[in-house]
Amino acid sequence: MVNPKATTTSSRVVDVLVHALSDEIDLEVTVTTHQGHATLLGERAREQELDIVVTLGGDGVVNEVVNGMLVDGPGPEVPLLATVPGGSANVFARSLGLPKDSVEATGALLDLLRTGARRSVGLGIANERWFLANAGLGIDAEVIAAMEDHREAGRAATPARYLATTLNSFFRRTDRRHPPLSAVQQLPDGSTSRVEGLFLAFVQNTSPWTFLGNHPLNPCPQASFDSALDMFALHRMGVPTALIAATRLLSGSGRGHARGGIVSWHDQTSFTIAATRPVAFQIDGEGMGTTTEVAFRHHPDAIAVVC
Repeated sequence: MVNPKATTTSSRVVDVLVHALSDEIDLEVTVTTHQGHATLLGERAREQELDIVVTLGGDGVVNEVVNGMLVDGPGPEVPLLATVPGGSANVFARSLGLPKDSVEATGALLDLLRTGARRSVGLGIANERWFLANAGLGIDAEVIAAMEDHREAGRAATPARYLATTLNSFFRRTDRRHPPLSAVQQLPDGSTSRVEGLFLAFVQNTSPWTFLGNHPLNPCPQASFDSALDMFALHRMGVPTALIAATRLLSGSGRGHARGGIVSWHDQTSFTIAATRPVAFQIDGEGMGTTTEVAFRHHPDAIAVVC
């Protein structure tokens, strides 16, 4: 399944990859034409009991395909998933250890297919939508929405534009005075713990959270496909706290708590984030509009991938 609008995807790249994969598997190529199309194709792949689904595109197309294949939940009839990176970040593919370059990644996948290498990975669920890598409420979702506007205007999604858009959102657009979010987690003894006064929340299903060019950004370095969900949130949005948080993202050390300004949860099977006003929401790098509540859950061993 090919997303022709993905950042680094071109007809030439598609031709090369199709030729290479066709030597190993009986391949049918389908090009997505609109938002949600990949979800329908994922459902069809499950209905037709296909052995494997290969995606070429960014995290958005992989997310849609997986939501289609898992429309009736995980099970042995769900096709094996292989993904070739073709977007700007490709967090899921790179978290699996695949090269960023689509041709090199195809070569790696061919070697893995020949040896039968595969693994099961856990996935997150946000308000009944599956996600592979991350989700977020607040400024990261605001930046994604702004970047989608840039792409619609014909501007490339470069690391420099992401950085400039983030700075513009931080200093000029986002509300840094009135925290709208609260998070409630389930404790092992059955009770709940509530944290209020949050400005943003990043939820990770794997590490890193995302990439800025080739550099990983990793607020929750312990996040893994083999554990449940991690959350990173901020109580304050002043420049000092933002600098500490940025250092943590860039270093991936997990250190720095800005005197209580940072909240970090690890290995959470379920929690809810609520908002006192509509806030921007994103899943796997795709804007989901605004929301006032998201219920997060984790499902272990949700899907098998070539890895």
